[in-house]
Amino acid sequence: MAIHNTTGSWGETQALTFLEGKGYEIIEKNYRHKHAEIDLIVKKNKTLIFVEVKTRSGTGFGMPEEFVNYTKAKLIMKAAENYIYTKDWHFDIRFDIISILILSSGGINIKHIEDAFS
Repeated sequence: MAIHNTTGSWGETQALTFLEGKGYEIIEKNYRHKHAEIDLIVKKNKTLIFVEVKTRSGTGFGMPEEFVNYTKAKLIMKAAENYIYTKDWHFDIRFDIISILILSSGGINIKHIEDAFS
């Protein structure tokens, strides 16, 4: 497995732990539809939240959340649309980003950006 895949999987695990600690219910991981993947689907109250997790080990190319561009957001929204349809969801939805920066000290900085696509 390539190092970026390992880092990404590790970051998704960190995001899961973070969200569970904030009272989110984990519904699904790595939901795929055609060419799109949603890293995490979680729920809080009656809101279904589609979460993109970005993990980076440095800021040389920008902050992790800056790697979610328009094309990526569009793919996530398309996959979410399919998920909503197949699950017959009739309540609120939201798109979030969890940005994880691995610090040189070995620690991590987690930023939760709610409603990131609006």
